[in-house]
Amino acid sequence: MPDSNLPKPLTDSEFHAIAAAVLAGIEETVDRWLQGDVIDIDSGRTGGLLELSFPDGSKIVINAQPPLHELWLAARSGGFHFKYADGGWVDTRSGADFHEVLSGCASEQAGQVLHFGSA
Repeated sequence: MPDSNLPKPLTDSEFHAIAAAVLAGIEETVDRWLQGDVIDIDSGRTGGLLELSFPDGSKIVINAQPPLHELWLAARSGGFHFKYADGGWVDTRSGADFHEVLSGCASEQAGQVLHFGSA
């Protein structure tokens, strides 16, 4: 008998749509900060790869990994892999929320508190 409490795996099209929405939300947040004179973070996106460049020259890279249905985040503090479960992206090692990890890494690299919220 199948266990209905197990998360249903994403289809490829669901993964692409959800991952694209996350990347778009990050870009919108960065654009809002730039317009509000909060911080000047440059963002560049090519397909499923989003690069954030901070004033000190450091970068954060968020990359969609379609074959694995994961989001990867590379920052000064390390690399993280996230799977979609229960309506959010969770770190495959620690179980931490994607937006919390991104906010922590960005705050560290920006030298000020930054908060990315989930869409």
